[in-house]
Amino acid sequence: MLFADLDQRLSDLGALPMHRARMLRAWLQGRALDAGTRRMASEDFLPLAVRNGVAELAAELEALAEVHSRHPGADGSERLLVRLGDGQMVESVLLPRGGVCVSSQVGCAVGCRFCMTGKSGLLRQLSTLEIVAQTVLARRLRPVKRVVFMGMGEPAHNLDNVLEAIERLGTEGGIGHKNLVFSTVGDPRVFERLPLQAVRPALALSLHTTNVELREQLLPRAPKITPDELVELGETYARQVGYPIQYQWTLLKGVNDGQDELDGILRLLKGKFGVLNLIPFNSLEGDQYQRPDGERIAEIVRYLHSRGVLTKVRNSAGQDVDGGCGQLRARATGLIASSRRSRD
Repeated sequence: MLFADLDQRLSDLGALPMHRARMLRAWLQGRALDAGTRRMASEDFLPLAVRNGVAELAAELEALAEVHSRHPGADGSERLLVRLGDGQMVESVLLPRGGVCVSSQVGCAVGCRFCMTGKSGLLRQLSTLEIVAQTVLARRLRPVKRVVFMGMGEPAHNLDNVLEAIERLGTEGGIGHKNLVFSTVGDPRVFERLPLQAVRPALALSLHTTNVELREQLLPRAPKITPDELVELGETYARQVGYPIQYQWTLLKGVNDGQDELDGILRLLKGKFGVLNLIPFNSLEGDQYQRPDGERIAEIVRYLHSRGVLTKVRNSAGQDVDGGCGQLRARATGLIASSRRSRD
């Protein structure tokens, strides 16, 4: 189902444009399709035919994204394994302080070496309604004021649907534009399309290394864009929209945590309108990579911060429940077990 289909279904029930706008806004904000307001009950503004027919449509919307299992973490986050209407599953994460991380694809085609999601490959795209439905689901569990597109999948590979979801959430959904965060490995189309949108989200760029050859190894099917080019494109967008770029850096012990990389970060990011998010690798995701020890992570932060690069540590939510990105789905589909057997 598309948003246009939803609008047509409501119209077929007899809902006028003013009714449809109110019903869509209610759903996007996590309330029932036929929810009233503080001042007006639904029977006072919705035609009888709409009220009688809305239950079936509401059930279809509920089936777009349903909780398969919940995995609360000690950090205040909660990972959700979400079942879609066709039985496929994706992951969403309820983040502390009113955030939710949503998926844009079932699987991912980029194949990052350190990501469990990438091991499954791309199975299919999510529709705009399926993407938005994850936020609706989250809003029915806790307040949401920030949506990050950092879940399963590469949003740039599902660009039209993700941009429509961002527009809906940034208008009828009531989410502030800078609180909508588009994450990408650096697809050039992102930098062409985002500045033209009515709702221009914040941008998170997967950097992970300053070394061209290492980046190609870690992100084998990412666009062939160098770290220098990626940062320059990010800086241009940041100046256009007026909020900083989030540069994502998954810390891998002995791979991208050395002094050469720190010097490269200073060269690339010092003076730029951005923040570096260090994400210590969740070592449960596999045996090939490990996370640096806590003291080394602290050293890196001190070194960069003291030399003018704003640096924060962003632990992947749900590590204490073995819930790094893609792990819940992998366990549910048997991917982790088969992956481990193939290494033995």
